[in-house]
Amino acid sequence: MEWGHPQRVQALPVGNTSSALCRGLAAVPQAEEAKDPVSLLRDFAIIAHVDHGKTTLMDRLMSQCNEAVSEDRVMDSNALEKERGITISSKYTSFKWKTHTLNAVDTPGHADFGGEVERVLSMVDGCLLLVDALEGPLAQTKFVLTKALSRGLQPVLVLNKVDRPAVTEERCVEVEMELFDLFAALGASDRQIDFHTIYASARQGIAANSWDKAQNMLARKAAGEEIQFGMSDLLDAIVQHVPAPKGDVNDEFRMLVSMIERDPFLGRLVTGRVHSGALKIGDRMQSLLCSGEGRREEGRITKIFTRQGMGKIALEEAKVGDIVSIAGFEATTVTDTVCSLAVQENLFSNPIDPPTIKMTFGVNDSPLAGKVGSQLTGSKIGERLKAEAESNVSITLNTAVGKGGETFEVQGRGELQLGILIETMRREGYELSVSPPVVLMKEGETGGKEEPMEELMVQVEEQHVGTVIQALTLRKAELLDMASAAGEGGRTRLVFKCPARGLIGYNSVFAYTTSGSGIMTRSFLGYEPHKGPQEQLKKGSLISSAQGPCTGYALMALEPRGVLFVEPQMEVYVGMIVGEHSRDEDLEINPCKEKKLTNVRNKGSEEQVRLIPPRRMTLEEAIGYVASDEIIEVTPDNIRLRKRLLDANARKRAKQS
Repeated sequence: MEWGHPQRVQALPVGNTSSALCRGLAAVPQAEEAKDPVSLLRDFAIIAHVDHGKTTLMDRLMSQCNEAVSEDRVMDSNALEKERGITISSKYTSFKWKTHTLNAVDTPGHADFGGEVERVLSMVDGCLLLVDALEGPLAQTKFVLTKALSRGLQPVLVLNKVDRPAVTEERCVEVEMELFDLFAALGASDRQIDFHTIYASARQGIAANSWDKAQNMLARKAAGEEIQFGMSDLLDAIVQHVPAPKGDVNDEFRMLVSMIERDPFLGRLVTGRVHSGALKIGDRMQSLLCSGEGRREEGRITKIFTRQGMGKIALEEAKVGDIVSIAGFEATTVTDTVCSLAVQENLFSNPIDPPTIKMTFGVNDSPLAGKVGSQLTGSKIGERLKAEAESNVSITLNTAVGKGGETFEVQGRGELQLGILIETMRREGYELSVSPPVVLMKEGETGGKEEPMEELMVQVEEQHVGTVIQALTLRKAELLDMASAAGEGGRTRLVFKCPARGLIGYNSVFAYTTSGSGIMTRSFLGYEPHKGPQEQLKKGSLISSAQGPCTGYALMALEPRGVLFVEPQMEVYVGMIVGEHSRDEDLEINPCKEKKLTNVRNKGSEEQVRLIPPRRMTLEEAIGYVASDEIIEVTPDNIRLRKRLLDANARKRAKQS
């Protein structure tokens, strides 16, 4: 049978159905299925720029294959993913299409979570490159495509959102040409550059091999007709263009660990794609270190799981090409090789791009510490950070620095990634103090200092272009390209090359500058020579000189000094930052001052206090706001800013030394 020319059959997609029903729908003879079941497997990932529709597309593929989908974005199961509308961690599932089993991996699109994409590409043999048909390839599109091409994967191009009024056939041709040029610039092979194109609308549940067919299906759906097999062209393209796994089922068992999770009853579960051989419950296996320096541990397999639809099912045996989670190891982690005892050589694991920023995590030692949280000690914080570093390959945890071993340096890809980690710990009951992010420099080949650079792409209304360019120029950014009416909704598209340190804290500034209408995306470019010192971009702080609850009387008098972060009855302490000064220097104030009481009544004594609502900072805003001599106090209920040294005299001595 030739996979390049699959037999077209008008048949219902098969989900969890009996083998007898499958025989009626089969496009491949049962004898062949029994002879070579591995040839009926397809392992693929969906990769794309952020917000181009990956998770919605996964929903539609599962629905087409008769898997129950109770809500939109079912793969975004994490509470933070649902709140923010983004995919944070990679997840896998499987479903049946005709006689084939499709193992699908959903990946994040944000640049800060690029490590998730890098590690799961070792689990697949092909990928769907999802691109917004109007926006075209953006910053993260280039990053994920680079990783896919470097692993030899042949992408299937899916032009999504073709149902939008501004999308035309001419625009789709332009996007295809842009992608062809991008493939060529990234060194794609002749096989990879000859990509198959699908025109789709994940939201409407349609996908077609041609523009005309896609528009016809959209018109029929708009007229009220129900499209039963709207995604069949895409599913057939996956079967045709994604190769089957190549391992030998009779060889020794080997599996590269790509994910880990913890089960309350079974302990650690390690997940990966079976590279060769077969595995049964009760088998004795070993895990080899990714460095090639020998064995990490030996264990007996107690459980084997895989995911089908939105459920987890237990297996008795796993074979070549299966993506499974297994229990039986205590220390095995990501990039280790789980294999038979006879195997001596580990599987190759692609190197992960290095982190670009670092933050210091420590114990919360403020006067208000310990009132809310349940996890307070340095040892608890260290254990949690160590567990995160094991499961997330793009996060690096350095040895404790500082007195008592209660301070830890955490390195990651960006503010959002570390902010998600801090928010997760906060919800788990941790109290901690966090330093402002610092960019990781390195020494260049000529001995000079080099810093990480990022490609920044923004889409803004015409009236905001000058303000954005001016703000980014102050942050050492260089304008590379400018195209009017090239972005969504006729926005102007600007492309910059900017030092990573210049973008720390810029998200909130950008949102304010563009009145929330701008779109900003970024991706890591590499290291370049240091661009020199950056101008001061932050005003001074209003620092509390007293401890206790704030009073409306005091705050009303302090409003002309700047923007306040606190309100009446909020607890403050000495050294806590309660507002932003209107000038560049810091100012100490007393927000707890009370009005003196007398036994004389006058007309103004009963005057009501009317205050401007305080500025509320999110965790991400706080991370980008604090200066080098300040830290963030994080508790389950509050996010406070404070000076690193609470005592004013100590701060003066430190400044003079």
